[in-house]
Amino acid sequence: MKYVKTISAILISGLILSACSSKNKPVTSQDSSAAAEKAAVPVKVTTLAKTKIARTIDYTATVLPFEEVNMAPSTPGRIDRIYVETGDRVNKGDELFLMDRTQLYQQKVQLASLAKDLSRLDTLLRSGSAKQQQYDQLKTQYDVTKTNVEFMEANTLLRSPFAGVVTGKYFEDGELYSGSPTTTSGRAAVVTVMQINPLKVNVGISEQYYPLVKRGMKAELRADVYSSVKFTGTVFRIAPTINSATRSFIAEIEVPNRNELLKPGMFVRVSMDLGEVETFVVSASTVLVQEGTNTRYVFLDKNNVAERVEVTLGKRFDDQLEIISENIREGDRLVSEGQSKLINGNKIEVAK
Repeated sequence: MKYVKTISAILISGLILSACSSKNKPVTSQDSSAAAEKAAVPVKVTTLAKTKIARTIDYTATVLPFEEVNMAPSTPGRIDRIYVETGDRVNKGDELFLMDRTQLYQQKVQLASLAKDLSRLDTLLRSGSAKQQQYDQLKTQYDVTKTNVEFMEANTLLRSPFAGVVTGKYFEDGELYSGSPTTTSGRAAVVTVMQINPLKVNVGISEQYYPLVKRGMKAELRADVYSSVKFTGTVFRIAPTINSATRSFIAEIEVPNRNELLKPGMFVRVSMDLGEVETFVVSASTVLVQEGTNTRYVFLDKNNVAERVEVTLGKRFDDQLEIISENIREGDRLVSEGQSKLINGNKIEVAK
């Protein structure tokens, strides 16, 4: 009897040890594969196909003067007279301000003297009483002085380069222009002139639309201050490069400013019709967003494996969204139900 009890105790201890050993046994790769097979996530899929849509893009922008010039002389000096005030309208060629012309008058006297000397030397050269070298040296001196006079003429009496309005006057008659920054843009000027009819708007457009935006294309503009008024502009210049930081390019739009309602600095909404395009439009519920970011993505069925693909959103049509990505193709199988339970690489089981 004693021996029977001992054997029973040994058997019980062996069973306990065997159970513990089995419990602590590490999971093998074969076990993981089996678990993965069993953990296939049930989903539904739909086949991607392109749809024709009317492509309209909307952006916000700020109205800019078509041209803006900060008028300043080439060198510091005393301002003799300013002919305009802020708000004055000017035509192309109108006088804006006059700088001190003392040096110009001296140069003119010197030029007149050189002209007489050159005329005398020319007569002597024809008669053989002067050398060609002498004439050439004096002619060079005359040409340099004449160029200086013409330069000083243009840079002491400054004229408006276009028709516009004076938007800034920074000095008074008799003050000294030093060349220091005077404008809000940090540039030096005596007066500022803007062309406000037409105006222009610079729109930063996503690079994906670069092939669709053309010169001459029409754009519709609306300003919040004139909610019932529609303005029409024309694309006249397109940037030849893409900004690598923003992945966008600038399209410049010329806007006729009827009745001069629009003013530089105003906020406007810009809409452009790019015509019909073929693109992918899917249910909004199929597009997921990465928590804490603005990254959007969908899942594709790749041989019963979930593949995450990041997408860019385009237009919205009620409960549908346009998705844009270089990694999706017509005929791909998009996970349309069950995608919220997936992570990249999950096994999936497509419901019939």
